[in-house]
Amino acid sequence: MEVKKVINNNIVKSLDDSQHEVLVMGKGIGFKKKVGDLIDDTLIEKVYTSNKEMSTNKLTQLLENVQLEHVQVANEIISFAKVSLGKKLNENIYLTLTDHIDYAIERQQHGLPVRNALLWEIKRFYNHEYLIGKEALNMISNRLGITLPEDEAGFIALHIVNAELDLSQVSQVSEMTKVIQKIINIIKYHYKTDLDEYSLNYERFITHLKFFVQRLFSGIELDKDKDEGFLFMLKEKYQEEYLCALKIRDYIAKEFGRELKEDEMIYLTIHIRRITNK
Repeated sequence: MEVKKVINNNIVKSLDDSQHEVLVMGKGIGFKKKVGDLIDDTLIEKVYTSNKEMSTNKLTQLLENVQLEHVQVANEIISFAKVSLGKKLNENIYLTLTDHIDYAIERQQHGLPVRNALLWEIKRFYNHEYLIGKEALNMISNRLGITLPEDEAGFIALHIVNAELDLSQVSQVSEMTKVIQKIINIIKYHYKTDLDEYSLNYERFITHLKFFVQRLFSGIELDKDKDEGFLFMLKEKYQEEYLCALKIRDYIAKEFGRELKEDEMIYLTIHIRRITNK
């Protein structure tokens, strides 16, 4: 690759094999370089490719104003998250998480930490991502010598969840978390009991709710109703569970103006049966 523009000593703009604009990062990669010079492959740490959500202009504005060490640790966290989760993440996380970590470090250095009001819910509903966030704090501490509070593990987790679900804004994940909590509360109040949050059935239900709520926020519906007879059987066999599912349906209708389809009611009824059947 050739240098098309030097952003700073550590970042240059170039073109990939498909002639798409990219940003190439590496310590000293732009030092004393001119347009047309070849990029030293041994110095490349990360190549940022633009997409509809992450333009090279946005990246340039961010990366030229962020310390290289902050960019590097964000990249390490993202790489760790990908391996730990075993799945791809929306590339926009390179922009959003780097910006968040840089700002979090700045706040901490000025004695202005921010409390995460959803930390408890994040631990419960996105435990894997939260544990990645905890490890991220260790990585930041080891590399930069800066200790961030536990609240930041929660914020980092939200960025990861956002990238997993391919949502446009981290604020959507926060809102989704509140909806999941509301649905759980509806079930608890209906049965007047706590739920076993460590059971496999509960974990499966939370996974279902994550994608269920994601569909609500994105406006996506399941395929058209397929088995009205099966739902009728569930109504008869699991009357209490179905009544609880109806309360959730009423909440969704009031909050989102959406009428849950038969298939969604089937899944809710079955999951409610599993997590409440002791």
